[in-house]
Amino acid sequence: MRPYSSLRDIRTDIANGQVTCKQLVEHYLHNIKEKAELNAFLEVFEEEALAQATIVDQKLANGTAGKLAGMVIGVKDVIAYKGHALQASSQILNGFKSLYTATALERLIAEDAIIIGRQNCDEFAMGASNENSSFGPVKNADDPTRVPGGSSGGSAVSVQADMCLAALGSDTGGSVRQPASFCGVVGLKPTYSRISRYGLIAYASSFDQIGLFTKSVEDAALLLEIMAGPDEYDSTASHQPVPSYSSLLKTDKKYKIGYIRDCFESEGLDTEVKDSILGVKDMLQADGHQVEAVEFPYLDYMVPTYYILTTAEASSNLGRYDGVKYGYRSPNISDLTSLYKQTRSEGFGKEVQRRIMLGTFVLSADYYDAYYTKAQKVRRLIKEKTDELLQKFDFLILPTAPTTAFKIGENTANPLAMYLADIFTVQASLAGVPAISIPVSRDTNGLSIGLQLMTRSFDEAALLAFSNYILDKIPVEA
Repeated sequence: MRPYSSLRDIRTDIANGQVTCKQLVEHYLHNIKEKAELNAFLEVFEEEALAQATIVDQKLANGTAGKLAGMVIGVKDVIAYKGHALQASSQILNGFKSLYTATALERLIAEDAIIIGRQNCDEFAMGASNENSSFGPVKNADDPTRVPGGSSGGSAVSVQADMCLAALGSDTGGSVRQPASFCGVVGLKPTYSRISRYGLIAYASSFDQIGLFTKSVEDAALLLEIMAGPDEYDSTASHQPVPSYSSLLKTDKKYKIGYIRDCFESEGLDTEVKDSILGVKDMLQADGHQVEAVEFPYLDYMVPTYYILTTAEASSNLGRYDGVKYGYRSPNISDLTSLYKQTRSEGFGKEVQRRIMLGTFVLSADYYDAYYTKAQKVRRLIKEKTDELLQKFDFLILPTAPTTAFKIGENTANPLAMYLADIFTVQASLAGVPAISIPVSRDTNGLSIGLQLMTRSFDEAALLAFSNYILDKIPVEA
């Protein structure tokens, strides 16, 4: 069976009798088994997916199928699915099964999406390489000696390697966009609050947002319009109207586009990445768009601000994993204090422990004002400056990541180098605006390079349409 790049192609072949949903699921299951060494899936719902495919095939025959009939989706192991294991790729939730389904996932299932499995990720979504999973690293399908990016690496690889058509991830500071860049797929982080967080395991609640991986912008638009909207179970979910994103993908407007000069002058930016993104900039200029360099004076403060605030929130959110209520409980205990200490020491991995300890430190009485309060003020400045730029420009363009996919183990001994992999993605997260990564080129090693676009809050319709426009202009081999 040929690999499909969009639901539209699948539905066309289903209508022509060339494929069924069951055959499609069997194709993906075969690929998952063939490419098991990539370690993208923690659990495959084989029997369940095949049974659901049979039901969807019947619905298609009866003319009662939903909008997503024919779409096979994988789910990052931080999104709840009732009756299924939910571990955040951590030992501390070993044996835990979800009691309910996340709102976003529930809405996809209601439209006849077929869920094929639970996907590997950095433990509690903390990482930029997917090397922090307690189930081992995920490997990049383009070069298995390299990382897929993180924390949603398993979800990105599953789409990259044709193990499913689309996948759900989560994006706190770039955890959808950076893996999308490394794996050559589309990765969308919507506006904060655009999609309900109900059923998403919390890392940093004021940053976390469910995002998605697809091979086409069209599929990303369709998934977003189904998942977005208010939710009675999440008071932070926006009540803004949800446009029909998938029907708004054509644009012939000439836009005003800013590119952040500081990003392109950063010492850590790989030359090939820089040249590729500047090439897209030149193409847009040649096509009649107004493209200007802009100043953003807070680039050096974004990563420290992000890590102070997210670790503080993680310290609070992860306090619930104590060995008392659910999940892992250490057998090596003598009293209540040792229960907490041993359970957390044995159940959490090193990176999660590092972030909890850092967050506890910045929230401590002696350092709260010096770090946490100051970081909140800087976040405000970053948001205000970003919003100011987005009032002048329709979009901001910049690299998704400073490099292409690096070698497994290359940065594990240097947490700071790993954290700096987020340097270009954290701005959208700090400001709460939507951002997307689209594949625009490859380097001399054949590794994918992603272009990142940001726009105003709740203007995903324009973001998706412009992304689609750019991809239409780029040669297929990119």
